[in-house]
Amino acid sequence: MSVHKKAIFAAGCFWGVEEKFRNLKGVLETKVGYTGGVTDKPTYESVCTGATEHAEAVEVVYDPEIITYKELVDFFFKIHDPSTKDRQGFDIGSQYRSAIFFVDEEQKKTAEEEKEIIEEKEGIKLSTVITKSETFFDAEDYHQKYIQKGSN
Repeated sequence: MSVHKKAIFAAGCFWGVEEKFRNLKGVLETKVGYTGGVTDKPTYESVCTGATEHAEAVEVVYDPEIITYKELVDFFFKIHDPSTKDRQGFDIGSQYRSAIFFVDEEQKKTAEEEKEIIEEKEGIKLSTVITKSETFFDAEDYHQKYIQKGSN
């Protein structure tokens, strides 16, 4: 039996990001929330102002025997525009930034290597921030599995 691992990604509005990761083979659980900010107990309303400095993020629990962290990082870079600072589509603000919140040095190294490969291959500078994971605050219940619930 393998040990499950966690990964945390921010790539715009967390509803769509969660749905995309949730459907990957090897992903066992997803949860949306807020991380990377300066206040305790952030709420959706407070995060939307940008004042808390949190990002809307998705915590992914995965089985590394089925899907690797590198594969998750590669998928992350494919599902959003990592070259746009603080914006994904119509969502604008630091809460929608492109970020990878690593939980250990191995994840940090992998994320940095994959970012560098994309920058070299595409000839562009990515705005994705790679930073140590701190407290992950669960978003309110109505945000969890939002798209799966059939919300618009």
